[in-house]
Amino acid sequence: MIAKFTDPREQALRTLGNLPPFSPILNRLLATLANEDVSFGKLSDLIEKDPVMAGNMLRLVNSALYARRGTINSVRHAVALLGINKLRNAVLGMSISRMWKNLKTPPDWSSARFNLHSVAVAVLSDLLAQRLPVVYPEGAFVSGLFHDLGRLLIAVGLPEAHQEICRLYQQGSRTLLDCEEEVLGLTHPQLSAEALAIWNLPEPIRTAVAQHHNPPPKTGEFQLAHLLEAANHYINHSGVTIATFTSVADTPYPEKLEALGLAEAMPALLEDFKVEYESLAGFFK
Repeated sequence: MIAKFTDPREQALRTLGNLPPFSPILNRLLATLANEDVSFGKLSDLIEKDPVMAGNMLRLVNSALYARRGTINSVRHAVALLGINKLRNAVLGMSISRMWKNLKTPPDWSSARFNLHSVAVAVLSDLLAQRLPVVYPEGAFVSGLFHDLGRLLIAVGLPEAHQEICRLYQQGSRTLLDCEEEVLGLTHPQLSAEALAIWNLPEPIRTAVAQHHNPPPKTGEFQLAHLLEAANHYINHSGVTIATFTSVADTPYPEKLEALGLAEAMPALLEDFKVEYESLAGFFK
């Protein structure tokens, strides 16, 4: 069906221009995804210049996630304890959450639900990438964090289309992707991937986001899209969803997580997820 809205892709992506530019900290950390060397000293200096971020880093490293004896009160010590991957994930998530707050969203859109769903999928995807042979494991958290960015862009940049998509979806017989395709002629995974291309994020992350509802058949190592799909299904099944309504056509299958082959490791994985998610969730509400 022909889309009902003129240039929906351009209208939705224009929303990115309403966001403030990435901070120096965020730019440095994103550079690590491209295998660029970034020193802990320089990162510590940048974080110390941002009182909110510095406070959040200290709060995180003193949380139950790390459960260390004694209080850590030095940003440099916190950065060293977190390590580059955990630091990048935490700062990226916190920075993006702050950016979202500048967007005017429709009345039926919950930024808190969106943030919590995104970070939950990000944390679980990252934990899976630590346990499975996957191409580009360092991109798992970022892929999870941004997998549904297109849904936000539609809600903010195309509010009338968002309402129409919700109306069709609540009839209960079609998937969200089908409703988006009917109304806009494109889907939120496509928009998410195109937004990440504008931000110059690495190709494996963009591909995973684009394919997270329909990953390719597995041959050899897992692709990020396989982990992202399984994490997304599990998190939706657990009730940490963006919308309060789920069509029967989009019934989540937590079994997709088990199908990754981590049967014996699953209890420990889910316990790690619970601790890490609960430690981070307070920053994203």
